[in-house]
Amino acid sequence: MKSTYIKKLKNLREKRNLSCEDMAKSLNISKAYYWQIEHKNRRLSYDMAKEIASIFHLKPDDIFYEEFKN
Repeated sequence: MKSTYIKKLKNLREKRNLSCEDMAKSLNISKAYYWQIEHKNRRLSYDMAKEIASIFHLKPDDIFYEEFKN
Protein backbone atom coordinates (compact mmCIF):
# COMPACT_ATOMS: atom_id res chain seq x y z
CA MET A 1 0.00 0.00 0.00
CA LYS A 2 1.36 3.39 -0.98
CA SER A 3 1.63 6.07 1.65
CA THR A 4 -0.57 9.12 1.53
CA TYR A 5 2.13 11.57 0.47
CA ILE A 6 3.19 9.31 -2.40
CA LYS A 7 -0.34 9.34 -3.79
CA LYS A 8 -0.70 13.10 -3.30
CA LEU A 9 2.65 13.85 -4.88
CA LYS A 10 2.02 11.67 -7.93
CA ASN A 11 -1.50 13.08 -8.37
CA LEU A 12 -0.25 16.66 -8.15
CA ARG A 13 2.47 15.95 -10.68
CA GLU A 14 0.14 14.20 -13.11
CA LYS A 15 -2.60 16.86 -12.84
CA ARG A 16 -0.04 19.42 -13.98
CA ASN A 17 1.21 17.14 -16.77
CA LEU A 18 4.70 17.00 -15.28
CA SER A 19 6.97 14.03 -15.77
CA CYS A 20 9.47 12.77 -13.21
CA GLU A 21 12.10 14.32 -15.45
CA ASP A 22 10.31 17.70 -15.35
CA MET A 23 10.24 17.55 -11.56
CA ALA A 24 13.89 16.57 -11.40
CA LYS A 25 14.90 19.48 -13.63
CA SER A 26 12.88 21.92 -11.50
CA LEU A 27 14.54 20.57 -8.36
CA ASN A 28 18.01 20.44 -9.94
CA ILE A 29 18.37 16.73 -9.14
CA SER A 30 18.59 13.63 -11.30
CA LYS A 31 15.50 11.89 -12.62
CA ALA A 32 16.52 8.76 -10.69
CA TYR A 33 16.77 10.73 -7.44
CA TYR A 34 13.28 12.17 -7.91
CA TRP A 35 11.85 8.77 -8.86
CA GLN A 36 13.31 7.35 -5.65
CA ILE A 37 11.59 10.08 -3.61
CA GLU A 38 8.26 9.48 -5.31
CA HIS A 39 8.55 5.72 -4.73
CA LYS A 40 9.74 6.16 -1.15
CA ASN A 41 13.10 4.55 -1.88
CA ARG A 42 14.95 7.64 -0.70
CA ARG A 43 14.49 9.53 2.53
CA LEU A 44 12.80 12.88 2.01
CA SER A 45 14.53 15.80 3.72
CA TYR A 46 12.55 18.78 4.93
CA ASP A 47 14.43 21.06 2.54
CA MET A 48 13.51 18.85 -0.41
CA ALA A 49 9.89 18.71 0.81
CA LYS A 50 9.85 22.54 0.79
CA GLU A 51 11.26 22.66 -2.73
CA ILE A 52 8.77 20.11 -4.03
CA ALA A 53 5.84 21.89 -2.38
CA SER A 54 6.94 25.23 -3.84
CA ILE A 55 6.62 23.81 -7.37
CA PHE A 56 2.91 23.31 -6.66
CA HIS A 57 2.56 26.61 -4.76
CA LEU A 58 1.79 24.69 -1.58
CA LYS A 59 3.27 24.33 1.90
CA PRO A 60 5.12 21.10 2.69
CA ASP A 61 2.42 20.16 5.21
CA ASP A 62 -0.20 20.24 2.44
CA ILE A 63 1.51 17.28 0.81
CA PHE A 64 3.59 15.54 3.47
CA TYR A 65 1.92 16.19 6.86
CA GLU A 66 -0.07 12.95 7.18
CA GLU A 67 3.05 10.89 6.64
CA PHE A 68 5.09 12.52 9.37
CA LYS A 69 2.58 13.54 12.03
CA ASN A 70 2.93 10.26 13.95
